[in-house]
Amino acid sequence: MVLSQVHIAYIDIRFFAHATEDLNRVVKAVETILPTDYLDNIVFKRKNLRGHYGNPITLFEARIKRREMVKAFVENLSTGLSGLDKETLLSEIGLHVEKGSLYIRLDKQAALQGEFKLCTADPFRVRVRFRKEKPEDIVEVCREMGILP
Repeated sequence: MVLSQVHIAYIDIRFFAHATEDLNRVVKAVETILPTDYLDNIVFKRKNLRGHYGNPITLFEARIKRREMVKAFVENLSTGLSGLDKETLLSEIGLHVEKGSLYIRLDKQAALQGEFKLCTADPFRVRVRFRKEKPEDIVEVCREMGILP
């Protein structure tokens, strides 16, 4: 998959763990979407935050830049997303592409079961940053990589 090496600059993964959640389980859920060969190379920065009511929230962030890791992540994503989720992503593409990036929100609970599933409530967020800016170019590249139908 040469495309991901040429067209993708980096991938950001970002998620929150709330005080009511087990941090290790949340991280384990996110690891299910990561390429297993590179788990040790993906390091999440942690930041402690406070919620609206003073509740503790932990923010986790990582950036994947190495070409082989980007390629493996995109392959995981393209094989992991269901046909229905790919269709949904395509039909709502205007909501997911902005300023050269594709934004995908994946379900934490489904990830614990090893499934990739789009969601909007309490997701982990994936940002695929492309070297091209135009939405139609991003759609074309995503189709060629198997992220979109």
